[in-house]
Amino acid sequence: MGANLTGGQLIAKALAAEGVTDVFGIIDGTYFGLYRALAGEGITLHSPRHESSAAHMAGAYARLTGRLGVCIASNGPGVANVLPGVAVEQGEGNRVLLITSCRRLGITHPDRGGAYQSFDQTAVTAPMTRWSGRVPSADRLPELLRRALRACFTGRPGVVHLDVPENLVNQATGLGPDAVRAPASYRRTTPVAPDAGLVDRAAQLLVAAEQPLIHVGSGVLHAGAEDELARLAALLGAPVTTSWAARGALPEQRLEAIPMTALDLNDEVRNAADVVLVVGSRLGETDWWGKAPNWAPPHRQQTIQIDVDDDHLGVNKPLTLALLADARAGLRELADAVERRGVPALARRTARLKSWRSAWRKERVRLDKALTRPSRHVPPALVPSTAQQVMPRDTVWVFDGGNTVVWSNFFHTATMPRSLLSTFKFGMLGAGMGQSLGAAIGTGRPVCVLIGDGAFGMHPGEVETAVRLGLPIVFVVLVDGQWGMVKMSQQIAAHPVATVARKVLTGSNLPADRVVFSDFSPCRYDLVGEGLGAHGERVTDATQLRGALERARDCGRAAVVQVEVDPVAHLWAPALKSFKQMHQEPAG
Repeated sequence: MGANLTGGQLIAKALAAEGVTDVFGIIDGTYFGLYRALAGEGITLHSPRHESSAAHMAGAYARLTGRLGVCIASNGPGVANVLPGVAVEQGEGNRVLLITSCRRLGITHPDRGGAYQSFDQTAVTAPMTRWSGRVPSADRLPELLRRALRACFTGRPGVVHLDVPENLVNQATGLGPDAVRAPASYRRTTPVAPDAGLVDRAAQLLVAAEQPLIHVGSGVLHAGAEDELARLAALLGAPVTTSWAARGALPEQRLEAIPMTALDLNDEVRNAADVVLVVGSRLGETDWWGKAPNWAPPHRQQTIQIDVDDDHLGVNKPLTLALLADARAGLRELADAVERRGVPALARRTARLKSWRSAWRKERVRLDKALTRPSRHVPPALVPSTAQQVMPRDTVWVFDGGNTVVWSNFFHTATMPRSLLSTFKFGMLGAGMGQSLGAAIGTGRPVCVLIGDGAFGMHPGEVETAVRLGLPIVFVVLVDGQWGMVKMSQQIAAHPVATVARKVLTGSNLPADRVVFSDFSPCRYDLVGEGLGAHGERVTDATQLRGALERARDCGRAAVVQVEVDPVAHLWAPALKSFKQMHQEPAG
């Protein structure tokens, strides 16, 4: 490449300087100059069938690898298609850079009137991103690239958007390679370290506590702080609860772990704590906002919070100490300080941990009754349980759908960090299809998707992407032929007594004339998979499940396993009442 680089070449070089090796998106002539330049910088373009999947690929890649996820979308329709993915990945807090093309300078900003495939792309993305900007001229491209990359690595992760006119991407800029600078010249490249004095005070509070608690969110995963978390929990003899998004940050088989699926036990543990350490979590709605009755009230519970973003310190729960720090750096320094002090009450705390684990084992026995409960077709609980037995231990799991996600969470044990994906904050159906692709590319590990038929129907074409890219992903489609959560809500809202009575007495739903718009026509998703080049299996009976999953695991290519689950039992997922209560304002 000569001294006069195209805008696409400059972008590719800037990405390579940041260590980017993978980009996700669909090709288009408006940014030919970009994707043509990627291979020369050691960057591979992975192309899905839909732009929103590209955003989910980038988000999953970022969450599992700790690296920057990069996706691209072309002007107009491509950007319109990527918007759902932007909203989700921002909500989930995944570090994603979105680069888009827009129509050429001279006919837009403002629109001359009637410009083809054009709208104000940055105005639309700005409210749903960490930062969104448009490049107005070739000489400002390097500067705004640096600004976008700086935003990617500042504060809570999320989506950053840079919009580049097509003529700047594809034509010479008059700039040479020296326009691209090393990351350390324009952004922080070392973690934010905590204040030493605050760390010492936090250690003192945790050591002296009658009962400390550690609560972690996905910030621990983004920081790669899993080992530091495990060390601090062991030193303190403290129980660890997590947000749904942080499941597995501490493997759930450990003594200190209080699995998220033990809802009542979580309430007990959180109310027993007189000092709470919150790390990488905003204590949002699915954490009950950190309020009573699910947590002890502030006058009985001191709270220490570590977060990399000033904007999230003390937002939902009053703090005793606020530490602005990277989660890994903060936990490491805090563990060192605790170790220097020692914990005289460790034996007593360990005994209490054992009692809580015993309570969880009893709860597990109660939940596991659903595995053998008589039902039509396949008991929903049996699918995630059997899948985890069949798939390799290092499998990355993707949960997608409504009731399917609930069943999957309650009958899955998170045994490894960074092994579980879903849209925990956004609840976006269909996102799991793209997430699975990004997971497989980023980790090289086996990937299994447990997905409802409604969610699978939103992006089934991504099975072809898995086939084309040689990704042996196992897609397990739990088929109940309905929008299950919606149907349950309709039934309960309209006829609560009759709904419960029919379930108990006859094992059936209300008659079809009592619900509206919630049923699907019969579908053969396994045959759809075969038509797209994947291995296909259909399971109609529990005795067929293990064999079908084993064949899918061993087929050496993408596979679609259709499992006909009991359509009534599937509606009655665990803890329905608790989830409804979660979306109401707590009293405290």
